[in-house]
Amino acid sequence: MVRKTDWPVFIISGGFLLLFVIASLIQVDFVADLVDLSFAWATSYFGAFWQVFMVLVLVVAIGLMVSRYGNIRLGTRDRPDINNFKWIAMIVTTLMAGGGVFWAAAEPVSHFLETPPMYGDVPPGEGATIAPALAQSFLDWGFLAWAVNGTLTAVVIMYGQSKGLPMKPRILLYPIFGEKIMTKNAFGTLVDACSILAVAAGTIGPIGFLGLQAAYMVEDLFGIPNTLITQLAVVLGLVLIAAISAMTGIHKGIQFLSRFNVIFALVLSVVILLVGPGRFIIDQFIGSFGIYVQDFLQLAFYRGDEGWLSQWTLFFWGWFIGYAPMMAMFISRVSHGRTLRELFIAVIIIAPLVMNFWFTVVGGTGIFNELQNPGSVGVPLEEGGQAAAINAIVTQLPFGFWIAIGFLLVTVVFVATTADTLSYTISISISATDDPPKAMRVFWAVMMGAVGSILIVLGEGSVDALQSFIVVTAVPVSLILLPTLWLAPRVAKKMAREQGIK
Repeated sequence: MVRKTDWPVFIISGGFLLLFVIASLIQVDFVADLVDLSFAWATSYFGAFWQVFMVLVLVVAIGLMVSRYGNIRLGTRDRPDINNFKWIAMIVTTLMAGGGVFWAAAEPVSHFLETPPMYGDVPPGEGATIAPALAQSFLDWGFLAWAVNGTLTAVVIMYGQSKGLPMKPRILLYPIFGEKIMTKNAFGTLVDACSILAVAAGTIGPIGFLGLQAAYMVEDLFGIPNTLITQLAVVLGLVLIAAISAMTGIHKGIQFLSRFNVIFALVLSVVILLVGPGRFIIDQFIGSFGIYVQDFLQLAFYRGDEGWLSQWTLFFWGWFIGYAPMMAMFISRVSHGRTLRELFIAVIIIAPLVMNFWFTVVGGTGIFNELQNPGSVGVPLEEGGQAAAINAIVTQLPFGFWIAIGFLLVTVVFVATTADTLSYTISISISATDDPPKAMRVFWAVMMGAVGSILIVLGEGSVDALQSFIVVTAVPVSLILLPTLWLAPRVAKKMAREQGIK
């Protein structure tokens, strides 16, 4: 199969982003209103489907993991070429960027101050509210989120790769349509374009959001005015990091940033445990995780308050589903030589536990501060948003100024890691090679930064609109992912037969 730039996919995905920016420049309010209407339609008509689909993905994945198919060797190598720590670091940091700091601070505190409707009989802002607040946060960033991004999808992709097929999102449908889906095929082009557009929107949004929020933190910490210049400077720095990392590839820049992120986040966690409410954090993590597991199905299938559900869980489900094809491609790229069981343990056990503990360290400290001094976190969160919340949380700790600087740094690098990884992965899918042209990798990193910068210039509403738009793009992507529920077990059976696993 000829490996060259897929111009139709490139033009459709890049052209739609360009169209979004042009429309925003002409009439930003109209674009924002249109996205809001589309968002409401997507969550209303597809929300229940997404909730059931996410649970089914986890159930099927666990079934494969504990069965004899767990011994299947995935990909085209007999053994991994990346050690365990670097491998898990790359998996964790790629998806964690969106929630690494700001959501980890804001979501648990928000649920503590306004009890999730699932636990509506528990009064807000009291000790009894801690477990429900953290359990709801664990659901939104836990087992289900990770399962959809790197289990069944990765198995189908790596099966296709073992047959010598190029890595493109359309490979997810190869077991149904055969090689004709991989050639010049209009449906295949549409599948690729939708997947790239979804992940680009989901990455550009956090880039723009980071520019706004990091500039707020810089002003709060250093007194540097929170101006448009400051916001754009943050984005420029992030894009430079991402472009250089994407250009150097998997085994250099991306590995280095991922390893740095995990180590730095571990250091921050240890510091907070030592100088902050360490016992409180550990106690609440254990207790709240128990509530999360106990109430898992009720939380996952809750359909009561549709407005609240759209704002929280369904927003995240749309985001993660939109990311899923490209995230699975990246996870597949770095997981050759792993067994299915190794991959699934990393994705649906280790990664969610790391994320949930991180949310308890950051958000739990915020809840502790709010209990000790009501309003100390809640008021900044309400008035200044998520960046104000993280600053309010960590500056109440000993050495708070330096810890806040650490959080600012790790946040920038988290988002840069996602941008570099997904620029690299988008380039793989367009160029149909595991080693895409460096110019293309840099182009996508710069493109996402440029669009994020334009949206910042247009105003925070434009950034919010693009972040919400990924939920709309999740509608076609969720339909692309649906067949993996039965395709993954089917191809696992074929691989087991080929490898002589009984």
